[in-house]
Amino acid sequence: MSERRRAAASLSVVVAPDSFKGSLGAAGVAAAIAAGWSSVRPGDTIRLLPQADGGEGTLETIEAAVPGSVRHEIGPVTGPDGRPTPGVWLELPDGTAVVELAQMSGLPLMDRPDPLGATTFGLGEVIRSAVTAGVRRLLVGLGGSASTDGGAGALAALGLRLADGSDLPPGGAALADLTGLDRSGLLAPPPDGVVLLTDVSAPLLGPGGAAAVFAPQKGADRAQVGLLEAALARFATLLGDGASIPGSGAAGGAGYGFLAAWGARVEPGAGYLATITGLDEAIVSSDLLLTGEGRFDATSTGGKLVGELIRMAGDRHVRLGLVAGQIAARPVAPDGTEPWSVALSDLAGSVDSAVGEPARWLFEAGRRAARELPRDAQAAVPKMGT
Repeated sequence: MSERRRAAASLSVVVAPDSFKGSLGAAGVAAAIAAGWSSVRPGDTIRLLPQADGGEGTLETIEAAVPGSVRHEIGPVTGPDGRPTPGVWLELPDGTAVVELAQMSGLPLMDRPDPLGATTFGLGEVIRSAVTAGVRRLLVGLGGSASTDGGAGALAALGLRLADGSDLPPGGAALADLTGLDRSGLLAPPPDGVVLLTDVSAPLLGPGGAAAVFAPQKGADRAQVGLLEAALARFATLLGDGASIPGSGAAGGAGYGFLAAWGARVEPGAGYLATITGLDEAIVSSDLLLTGEGRFDATSTGGKLVGELIRMAGDRHVRLGLVAGQIAARPVAPDGTEPWSVALSDLAGSVDSAVGEPARWLFEAGRRAARELPRDAQAAVPKMGT
């Protein structure tokens, strides 16, 4: 351990936001915040480390962090509503393939919500491309799903069939009528296994599960939630164990499908990507951490990126600032203190204005952070670092 003394005149700042979903990717968010900060404090050292937690932007974040990564564009695959959409996977130098569910099976790809019929079939098509190319290991980012099909669509693309050999019908609702499954044609997982990166710890079933908690976000009403719950329970009865594992409810239960069929393991996406990108080391050697997401609410501290970074900053005694499109819940650090925060909707005067010009208002948020945050950071006792 060695003491790092900081000059009062300048600061080391890490900017590590998530994407602002449907508005701006994490790299663009980080760049806009940093530009605003530098316009006020040009002498500070700023390091941009855009992040993800398994959802939207996961593939992009890993690609930027791992030299020698190769992006494979495989052409059109089946989108969540059946229309074609581009399929992409990332090959890392160690033989790992990275696939992001949101990229081909995400909710923004839908013309309109279809909670009963949306499918993850395209996810399975992309995974099949990677596995048949001979990769050693598979990372699957689970988040932003349009469906609640338990991963049945993806597994169908990988060879899972009905007991009579016919194709599984698309969508979560169809699982209620299953009478049997045939796994004999299911593609084998890569030899070094499958890791699921999630931002939730929900199980497949129950009041905290995939249907009850997340299906309403995809357009399901109360009756449809009940139907999907029963359908997922039927699927779990036929496919096997794994429904109670934390994270099995991720991405409409897609986590469960890969746990039960492929023996996958679940990892918290935020922590996993923080390690890959070197964020932990960067935080330790910084004075300030700026993070953010499109909407901060009660779910943000339940395994999602921003909640994880609030915890990490507190553990390392680094001053943290939060920039969000909207702030719907009071951010609180583990020690009970409230991090500095600003909402773009407040700066812009409305949610619509903030969404319409995200870069402009992120720049303004960076300016405000630069004016208000450094006072506390420079007054802090010097940290001990490794």
